[in-house]
Formats: sequence, C-alpha cells, structure tokens
Amino acid sequence: MRQLRIAVLISGSGRTLANLLAVQGRGELPGRIELVVSNRPDVAGNDIARAAGVPLAIIPSRRVPESAFAEQVYRLLDQHAIDLVLMAGFLRHLPVRADYRWRIMNIHPSLLPLFGGRGMYGERVHRAVLDSGVKVSGCTVHFVTDELDAGPIILQACVPVLDDDTPETLAARVFAEECRLYPEAVRLYAAGRLRVEGRRVRILSSP
Repeated sequence: MRQLRIAVLISGSGRTLANLLAVQGRGELPGRIELVVSNRPDVAGNDIARAAGVPLAIIPSRRVPESAFAEQVYRLLDQHAIDLVLMAGFLRHLPVRADYRWRIMNIHPSLLPLFGGRGMYGERVHRAVLDSGVKVSGCTVHFVTDELDAGPIILQACVPVLDDDTPETLAARVFAEECRLYPEAVRLYAAGRLRVEGRRVRILSSP
C-alpha cells in the first residue's frame, strides 16, 4: 500500500484532525500527516497540530480574495510534496487546481446530497436533519470539486435518528461513524482502489 504524504485543512476544533492523528499513532493510516493548514488563527485545532508536532500553517482567509488564498494554500501543499489533502471542518471554499483533481477529500456530517451546500456545517446540519423528520442520517466522504459538497461520493455510513435526539446527541453518533469512515477512505485511496467514473466512485477489489 502506498505511503501518503497527507495535509489536513481545518477551521475549528480539530476533532477530526485529532482522530486522524490517533489513527496514525496506531499505525492504521497509510502515510503521515505532514502539514496542517488552518484559515483561522485562534481555533483549538491549531493547538492540536502544535501538540502533535505537525507543521502548522495559518493562512487567515477573512477578506482575502479566493484566488490569493488558494495560491497560498497550494504553494504550501507543493512545498511539502503532499499526495492527499483531507478537509476536516474546513469552512473556506478552495478551488481545485487541475493537478489536485481527485486528490482532495472532504467529510460531511450528513448523507449527501441531503443537508449539504453553503451554510450547512456543524450543528446546523443536525438541526436541519431533526427538523426535516427523516429517520436516518449519517456521514459522507467525497472527493472535492468546485461545487460545494457535490463531488463524487466515496463512502457513506448511516445512523438512526432517534425520537429523543437533540442536535448534540445526533452529532455524537454521526461523529463516531466519521472517525471510522475517513481513515477507511484514505486506506482505499492509498491502495489504488478508487476509480472515479463520472459522478460515481467505484471501489475496486484490487488496483
């Protein structure tokens, strides 16, 4: 299995980053997190990166043109020879440069294409799920495209929506599945078992 040089992009608490670092520490991640990029200077995720000794780049994005922000991010990714980019609660749109097509993943706390798109993140997603009355929610790992939350889906996992759920209890159950699903998607990628065909991702039995 290929050993990947991984970058993680964050905007908040860093819970997903912490999980990925824990998976790496157990030897269950095919590669190493070589870089963390944050677009906010004062979030807890930055401290998680520092504590783990992972190079951290803070690129504030507020009132910065998208093209200028993207140029800074890709310059860092190139400098660190990154193979795979994992968005982990990253709340800034990043246009996909041609040579990074199918090299950027995101995880979203719903069963896309439901409850995705602009403004749908964190507790907002789970509150919308509960307000809709659906009986099943979950999470989605997908390749990133220029259309928000609309890239080809790699993996999904379902959780039941219980009658007494709150956004917090539902979020906890979904996050437990996220912690399992994201590393699995990385392993499939490293093994060369993902093939994008139009809007679908085929999982191959062998490369």
